[in-house]
Amino acid sequence: QVQLVESGGGLVQAGGSLRLSCVASGSTFSINTMGWHRQAPGKQRESVAIISSGGLTSYADSVQGRFTISRDNAKNTVYLQMNSLKPEDTGVYYCSAGTSKRLGGPFGSWGQGTQVTVSS
Repeated sequence: QVQLVESGGGLVQAGGSLRLSCVASGSTFSINTMGWHRQAPGKQRESVAIISSGGLTSYADSVQGRFTISRDNAKNTVYLQMNSLKPEDTGVYYCSAGTSKRLGGPFGSWGQGTQVTVSS
C-alpha cells in the first residue's frame, strides 16, 4: 500500500500563489503516476494535473498556464505550484498515486486532502 500526506494549503487572496506538497510512503516502487485533484463544495472532484515518473505532465484546461506540477522521485514527493489563483480554485486538494497515465485516473491511492481557499 501507498500512503500519501498533503501539506501547503491555506488562505490566499486572488492573484496570489500557494505551493502544495505530497509525500508518499509505503510501497512507492509501485507508483508511476502522481497527481493532484480538487473538490469544491457541492461539486464533483476534478482532476487538476498529473505527472509520470519520467516527468510527463498533463493539466486540466482550467489551470493550464497557472499551475505547475513537479516531482522529486528521490524524495517520493510531488508538488503543485499554483500561481494567479482565482476564487474558483477554492476547494480541497487531494494527492493521488497509481499507474494510470490518464488525467482522470483511476488511481489506487489517495491522500486526506488539504484545503485551499482563495478570497476575492
